[in-house]
Amino acid sequence: MHYIIIYMRILIILLSFIIFSSSVYAEGLSLRDYDEFDIPTGTHIPVISLQEFSTAYCEEGDRVNFETTNDIYLYNKNVIPQGTKLSGYIDKKNEPIIGTNAAMRVFINKMYLPDGYEIPLKAYVYTANNNIIGGNLTPPAKYIRIPHYQRWAMFRAMGTLQCVPGGERKMGEHVTIASGANLIIVLTAPIHMTHTLIN
Repeated sequence: MHYIIIYMRILIILLSFIIFSSSVYAEGLSLRDYDEFDIPTGTHIPVISLQEFSTAYCEEGDRVNFETTNDIYLYNKNVIPQGTKLSGYIDKKNEPIIGTNAAMRVFINKMYLPDGYEIPLKAYVYTANNNIIGGNLTPPAKYIRIPHYQRWAMFRAMGTLQCVPGGERKMGEHVTIASGANLIIVLTAPIHMTHTLIN
């Protein structure tokens, strides 16, 4: 009876060692083809908006979500696959006023690869206006007609009436990004990648 207990203990130890070794080997296989690298600051990532968001009903801090529309390659490797999700929030919002439309800025802080792996990042929805969406001047509230003299003919000036913008502008309007809108996200800090599979 004593020998049976000893043999059982040895068998349990051997089975535990085999299971542990196989899990370490499998983990080595899964990580063996991964490499570390940085996606540089200024990289542009094309995305679509997964929801509508607007200065009319959204507030600072509201979450917004996006999805990449193309594979992003670096060093001839697909580092951000199509279908990668990105998440962020409205970090700045200005209401419309007379002369200026509403504006907002969207900060992106998380990226989810298709396998669910989460990577932190720092990026904004890109615009040429310092990444501010909207905020442009409104049209003039009215135009004023003034004579514009072009030439003299038969001892009198020949002219036309020309419409020029008045000093007042219209009330600003809210800015809305539609669901499915094509946008660009620009990195403001490098992403340190340790997870993407290198073929």
